[in-house]
Amino acid sequence: MSEVDFLFFDPSQPVDHLSGNLPHWRQEGTTYFVTFRLADSIPLERLRQWELERNLWIERHPPPHTPEQTSEFWTLFPERFHRWLDAGHGACPLGVPAVSEFMETVLRHFDGDRYVLGEHVVMPNHVHAIVSPVPGVALSDILHSWKSYSAKRINQMTGRSGRLWQHESFDHIVRNPKQLERISAYIRDNPKGSGR
Repeated sequence: MSEVDFLFFDPSQPVDHLSGNLPHWRQEGTTYFVTFRLADSIPLERLRQWELERNLWIERHPPPHTPEQTSEFWTLFPERFHRWLDAGHGACPLGVPAVSEFMETVLRHFDGDRYVLGEHVVMPNHVHAIVSPVPGVALSDILHSWKSYSAKRINQMTGRSGRLWQHESFDHIVRNPKQLERISAYIRDNPKGSGR
C-alpha cells in the first residue's frame, strides 16, 4: 500500500469521541493505527496502575496540550502499554503458527471491500494494523468483526474456552504521512523486538 491509499486527520473536520477506558477518536475517511490484544496479555494489577496514572495525568493536564505534553503522554501511556504487550504475558495462543495464519486471513478477508489494510502483524498476544475504513463503514464494526469471527475459531483451534479478546482496543488516528511511515516501521519491526 502506498500513502495515497490512506487519508489523514483533518483538523477542519469534526471528530467524534467514543466513551471507554481508552480515548477513541473517530473522523470519517481517516486512517487508524489499531492494536487489539488478548484478554490475558497484560496483568490486571499493572493495567489498573496504568489507568490510575493515566487518569491522574489527564486530570492534571487539561486540553489543549502543548507538543511537549503530547509527547510526554505518548511516552508514559501508549508507548509503555505497547512495551508491556511485547513482553509476552499470557497464554499467547496467537504464537501458534496455524492460529497466526488464521488470524492473518481474518485481517485480509474484507481488505479492499470494507477497508484498506496497511502494515499489520499478528504477535503472540496482540495484533497491530493500519486500517482505513471505506466510507460508510465504522472502525468499531471492523474491529468487532475481526474479534468476534476469530474468537470462537481460535478457542476451538487451541482447546480454550471463555473470553479471548480484551473488549477495548487501542486506536489512534494517523495524523500525516510521516507518522504513517513511523507507525509502519514500528509494525514491521515489532516481531524483532519480541524475539519472535
